[in-house]
Amino acid sequence: MLDAGKTEETLLEVNNIEVIYNHVILVLKGVSLSVPKGGITALLGGNGAGKTTTLKAISNLLHSERGEVTKGSIEYRGENVASQSPSALVERGVIQVMEGRHCFEHLTVEENLLTGAYTRKDGRAEIAKDLEMVYHYFPRLKERRKSQAGYTSGGEQQMVAMGRALMSNPETVLLDEPSMGLAPQLVEQIFEIVKSVNENEGTTFLLAEQNTNVALRFAHYGYILESGRVVMDGPAQELRENPDVKEFYLGMSEEGRKSFRDVRSYRRRKRWLS
Repeated sequence: MLDAGKTEETLLEVNNIEVIYNHVILVLKGVSLSVPKGGITALLGGNGAGKTTTLKAISNLLHSERGEVTKGSIEYRGENVASQSPSALVERGVIQVMEGRHCFEHLTVEENLLTGAYTRKDGRAEIAKDLEMVYHYFPRLKERRKSQAGYTSGGEQQMVAMGRALMSNPETVLLDEPSMGLAPQLVEQIFEIVKSVNENEGTTFLLAEQNTNVALRFAHYGYILESGRVVMDGPAQELRENPDVKEFYLGMSEEGRKSFRDVRSYRRRKRWLS
């Protein structure tokens, strides 16, 4: 857990990056953010805001989608990593959990988890120890460990994807839309696990999330993206209390809860963009 009295060590620094797809489509427009060691940083915004693109830029997964970082820099522990391969970043401890609960459907739950330890060189005993650690945080996976992953529920597949990332012994996890398609109770459970792993294992998280309400309850710091730009950032508690965030992202105003139709008009009225 971050101690407010200590100087934060920055692990990841994204400096004013632009991302273009197919040489013509500008998706990110000068995005900057910092991720401190041992923290939970939330990247917030609606569908199409640029959250997933930001994570893929960090983990160098854009080229497979004809995208590229054309300006700015991305540094991890002070070193520019823009030219490093995704596998090199994995070896440095930067792991992305992709949106959509990707798993190997034909493998069992436990086999899926063990694929996350494929690049490790610290021996079977340490891997077995971490497998038990994953089962501690995801007891449901221990119950289903012999089940074929393709026949598990959406929530269980999300747990498999997160557990597999933890099996790589990561320093930083990039978590893309962990709440997507899950029931509210499961969403709460997933974020509680993120919080526990962060506090107990010291794992750093950068999570992209549309569910602003739940993300700001568990994150330490947040960035709000709109149309490829960071329009606001600050400590999570301050963002939760900010009247603009309440109105435009949490569906609340000083008059109480607003309807979705009212909230949609925020594009014409945002005070921080005027």
